[in-house]
Amino acid sequence: MFVLGVDPGLSRCGYGCVEQRGRTQRAVAAGVIVTPPSLPTPERLGMLQREIRSLITELRPDEVAIERVLFQVNVRSAMSVAQACGVIMAEAVNAGCAITEYSPNEVKEAVAGWGAAPKAQIEQMVQTLLGIDRPLRPVDASDAVAIALCHLARRSSVSHLVGSRAAASRAREATQAAPSRAREATQEHRGARR
Repeated sequence: MFVLGVDPGLSRCGYGCVEQRGRTQRAVAAGVIVTPPSLPTPERLGMLQREIRSLITELRPDEVAIERVLFQVNVRSAMSVAQACGVIMAEAVNAGCAITEYSPNEVKEAVAGWGAAPKAQIEQMVQTLLGIDRPLRPVDASDAVAIALCHLARRSSVSHLVGSRAAASRAREATQAAPSRAREATQEHRGARR
């Protein structure tokens, strides 16, 4: 099983792919996608989209785990992270990958054992769990690997996985069929008003 973990962001988007075979886990790839803040947002989103598409094509993950966007004080920053999440999710779904979101506390709990673990402890656990000699840099890459590890830990603790490739395929088919159903429902609604 290959899981691509993503720490979303428009300026810096961390990614980490972890493979699990049986009980053994290994880091396959980790890094950061950077978009220049000097460019307009649509161009930056386009760059991110192309890079994510390329990563998914190259790594061929079975599933994608993304850190959930939580309330942020800086609205502008929250908007750009949400836009980046949308691009990442769309590319993952279009590639047939199941997507799961985790809060920062869920990631910390799964990787370090408690939801209030400091970043340094998460970095250390990523190194320990994967047998890496030094911390991954930049830290966004380490965060993304932690998200992938969280997904593998949560997935193995659940006897059934809701977000399998088959479920993702069914969801994609339902989404593609949704516009026609929406038109039918609108027409029925209009007919009821007459």
